[in-house]
Amino acid sequence: MTEVSIDAREPEPGRWEISLGGEVDLDNADAVEQRLQDVITNRARSVVLDLGGLTYLDSAGIRTLFTLANRLELLQVGLEVVVPAGSPVRKAIRLVGLGEVVTVREG
Repeated sequence: MTEVSIDAREPEPGRWEISLGGEVDLDNADAVEQRLQDVITNRARSVVLDLGGLTYLDSAGIRTLFTLANRLELLQVGLEVVVPAGSPVRKAIRLVGLGEVVTVREG
């Protein structure tokens, strides 16, 4: 199985900071999606998703991000995605238009 790390913390009630590291692909995208759903409860107000530690993101991983964005939009929870400039993950996110759905910033 592809290795991915998910570190989540709630520095203040309702505000989540989640960092992904490693690779998200077809092998583990469903598990990543489930873990994000488990962490981000209905009482969340905002989520910052840091993808700076990701070295690879395929179409299954991108689907996971869009699924998360759609879920949080329904819950009226703000989502901000942080991705380093020049990273391959940032290029993939730009190509699929995730920035049109959520706030994407350099980190």
